[in-house]
Amino acid sequence: MNHEQQKPFPEDHTSISKDEESGARGLQRDLQDRLQPADDEPVSEPVNDSAPHPEAPAGSGRMVRRLLKVGIGLAIVAVFGWLPLKAVLQTSSVEAVVNARIVTLRSPIDGTVSAKPQKSTQLSVVREGDAILHVVNARGDRARLDDLRRQMSRLENERPSLAAKLSAAETAQQDLARQAGQFRDGRILQLEARIAEIQTAIEAAAARREEAVAAVERASSLIKSGSVSTVEMARLTREQAISQQTEIGARRRLDAAKVELTAARNGTYLGDSYNDRPSSVQREEEMRQRVSDLRADLAHADAEIGWLTHEIAAEQLHYVNRAEADIKAPVGGRIWEMMTSPGEDVRAGQPLLKLLDCSGAVVTANVTESVYNGLKLGEQASFEPNDGSAALQGEIVNLTGASGAPANLAINPDALNKEPYRVTVSMPALDTTGKDCAVGRTGRVVFNADAAKS
Repeated sequence: MNHEQQKPFPEDHTSISKDEESGARGLQRDLQDRLQPADDEPVSEPVNDSAPHPEAPAGSGRMVRRLLKVGIGLAIVAVFGWLPLKAVLQTSSVEAVVNARIVTLRSPIDGTVSAKPQKSTQLSVVREGDAILHVVNARGDRARLDDLRRQMSRLENERPSLAAKLSAAETAQQDLARQAGQFRDGRILQLEARIAEIQTAIEAAAARREEAVAAVERASSLIKSGSVSTVEMARLTREQAISQQTEIGARRRLDAAKVELTAARNGTYLGDSYNDRPSSVQREEEMRQRVSDLRADLAHADAEIGWLTHEIAAEQLHYVNRAEADIKAPVGGRIWEMMTSPGEDVRAGQPLLKLLDCSGAVVTANVTESVYNGLKLGEQASFEPNDGSAALQGEIVNLTGASGAPANLAINPDALNKEPYRVTVSMPALDTTGKDCAVGRTGRVVFNADAAKS
């Protein structure tokens, strides 16, 4: 009977070791099943009272071991069961993926595409300002540029002739001015000599007048005595009158000569045989006018040459911009899609490539309707990557709900199709460029519990 009662114990050990190998939940379930019969089984008394009782301490040890195993099993269940329970209790997204906006670069002109050599060893990685493609239009319109250059060539050929004519006219004008000055000086000297001559004549006429007056006075005193006849007296009187008129005429000629001298000194010439300006002065004035016209023509030519120089430079720049253009990266990132190839002819406005803007990476997530209705812009959230790396903190920047997904994102949120409600979360820690861009990495977004409840 004792043998039959002790027979199940080895089987118990065998079943316990097998349960330990099966897992935490099976161990817990098996231990609970084993403990229940042990508690209800009555204690059997040995047949021989005089035999020793070694099973009493052995049964107590087995009970301790069983309780210890039960505790360990419960601890394992608590640890491994808390993680799924925590995930269930958290307010999180159904799906989430690291995303970034796409920048489409288009050709500004018609032409042929050629590739620019990249400095980076990673051909798909570009930095802001890097030239990626080059477009050349060999059939660019340069009609206006050629017309401006023809006008410039004509003016540059005419300018030396205008300068030579101006120099000759200035020389002639200087010669005529010198001749006019010489004529003026000569005329002034001539008038001054005439005035001196007239003044001498006036003095002679005054002397004759005085002599005639004295003769008349003597004759008047002698005519009473009969020494002078009446005829002689009349002759002397007539000579006195002539001498007086001669003096008056000389003085009037003096006044006229002074008027001519004053006019000559002022540049006006008076006379009966010529007009107020001699031919040398008139020719000098005509040449001065011609010099002024030539200077104006030369200044106009210089101004037009300056304008044409500026226009040619501007038109040449416009022609270069129309004939060739560098396609540069407006942001740092990665080439997402090359939509053309070297040697291909493209039209103005045609998309050439799509650039991934890694500098502003975000996380797009799909959530359930109940979670979506509890979210607000600006609330905090964290992104937990599926690769097990550390969570990244961010905030909600867009709530699109069931509306259409943005078309300028690298990964269309429509690909996250488990739930139709969409959320965009900014992640400053994801602001990377080039080969470190994490676009496409999956995970989930955990939202602030307090914010979700509000």
